[in-house]
Amino acid sequence: MFTVLLLCEYATLNGGEQSMLATLDGVREAGVTPSVLGPPRGPLADALHAKNIELLPFPSHDATGKRLSQQQHRDVLDRTLRDRRPDLLHANSLAMGRLSGPVARALRLPSIAHLRDIIGISRQATADLNCHTRLLAVSNATRAYHVARGLAAEKTHVLHNGVDLARFRPRKPTGYLHRELGLPPASLLIGTIGQIGLRKGQEVLATAAASLARQLPSAHYLFVGERHSQKEESRRFEADLRAAACGPLTGKFHFLGFRPDVADILNELALLVHPARQEPLGRVLLEAAATGVAVIATDVGGTQEIFPPQSESARLVAADDAEALANAMIDLLQDEPSRNAMAKAARRRAEEAFDIRTAVAGLVRHYREATE
Repeated sequence: MFTVLLLCEYATLNGGEQSMLATLDGVREAGVTPSVLGPPRGPLADALHAKNIELLPFPSHDATGKRLSQQQHRDVLDRTLRDRRPDLLHANSLAMGRLSGPVARALRLPSIAHLRDIIGISRQATADLNCHTRLLAVSNATRAYHVARGLAAEKTHVLHNGVDLARFRPRKPTGYLHRELGLPPASLLIGTIGQIGLRKGQEVLATAAASLARQLPSAHYLFVGERHSQKEESRRFEADLRAAACGPLTGKFHFLGFRPDVADILNELALLVHPARQEPLGRVLLEAAATGVAVIATDVGGTQEIFPPQSESARLVAADDAEALANAMIDLLQDEPSRNAMAKAARRRAEEAFDIRTAVAGLVRHYREATE
């Protein structure tokens, strides 16, 4: 039996957690027994319980409510690894990779850190990541960014995330969101899906929507996702975004929060808009492609790896350019044949490059090779 202990940072279900969860059934079928060390309560814990995956508690605070220091976290991890003795440690995020690298090296335990972010990190954080046996980047763009800043190139491999092509697939819209929101059947639903925050750029979509209010009177905008950051700038960002839903847009913005039915929501959309300022390999873009929905996204990070120009599978625009975004939206919404052709091309792209079975096979191969 080959055992892997996955180290998870967040209790919520963001892209990194969803991508990890998507691999677990296939990993088990391949003969790997996964368990998770992570927050003991929350949506991630619930999802692991539903899959019958063992969850070991990795608390963030002590009994008095004080946040554990980095060294205290490392001490907990060290004790857990000595007790459990897995064949491999897999840190599911950059932060957990940084935390666990020195611990795994000291124990001479084979380990992998997953790089799911394109963000600046310190030299010490880079050195901590380089302690791992192997590093997995979710895109070539992610790998290039970190290698250019000191990550060990020989250890760093690219493994694209995958998506369940049966769960996310083209289906005729049922109109259930129109009914839920009390909208006329002819309303165009334009969605953006992701954590609410500056990096995701939802306010650029709000600006574009305001400029199109007269041209698209039947359009309604769905904001799917929550704000997790408690920083003041994040609170202010959400407040400003909600305040934008006034004037000509009154009644046109719908903040749906976290939704477990994203696979169904995507089928109801006329258009998925992803105005992110940075995106290593946007999971919602993979899901939208698999669903066969037309996508407009910003040309950042690994997005061209999902939608290469020659595939004609999405419309890419510059980040922070509300005018370009608005132009792309009106072009596609007024040209249904082009929109449908793009949606079909996106589905083909998902089938050829982002099948979850391919991602699982690659992950299991990296597990085996890291322990050789």
